[in-house]
Amino acid sequence: MLFRDREIAGVEALLFVADKPLTKEGLAEILQLSIEDIAEILYDLKERYAAPTSGVTLIEVNEGYKLGTKPEMSAYIETLYHQPSQGLSGAALEVLAIIAYKQPVTRGEVDFIRGVQSDRALGTLVEKGLVKDVGRKEGPGRPILYGTTEQFLIHFGLKSLEELPDLNFESMQEAAPAEELAELLWEKSSEELPMETAEPMKENENCD
Repeated sequence: MLFRDREIAGVEALLFVADKPLTKEGLAEILQLSIEDIAEILYDLKERYAAPTSGVTLIEVNEGYKLGTKPEMSAYIETLYHQPSQGLSGAALEVLAIIAYKQPVTRGEVDFIRGVQSDRALGTLVEKGLVKDVGRKEGPGRPILYGTTEQFLIHFGLKSLEELPDLNFESMQEAAPAEELAELLWEKSSEELPMETAEPMKENENCD
């Protein structure tokens, strides 16, 4: 029906222009529809985008929804912007994994777990929007605490942090080795991850 088509188009338009995921409640309020109606429309859109003739997909993250491009379309997008996407290095993936499982965590604590300095890798993650400053830790110097972002969830295809692969802490030290943490995220990443040379820690480096 025409009215039904207009409702579907309205949801699609809002998801297209929104700069962050929209919840069912938010969409329902804007379009003056019930949450059940919105859920049905989102299901219809997901089915439509699943077709091989569609280059976009519906992404669910933190109980919100947004539009994104399918991974197999990345080559075309890279050509459009004349710049190939750069995957995460091995060092950056290790740092990201530690933050994902230990958050909120300080840079010093990340360094302690890895056994090497993480400044460059951490800076890369912040620049890519995968990690952010979430506050300050009480104590000497009040170091910055880091946590993951919604972009992190989207990048790894997770709806929430609860979908992170299970980690059995009983089978490893309390501060799980960075390599084991990173391995869990490695399987979630579809990108080719070039290795990066680690920076050795200074002898007086602590875990502030």
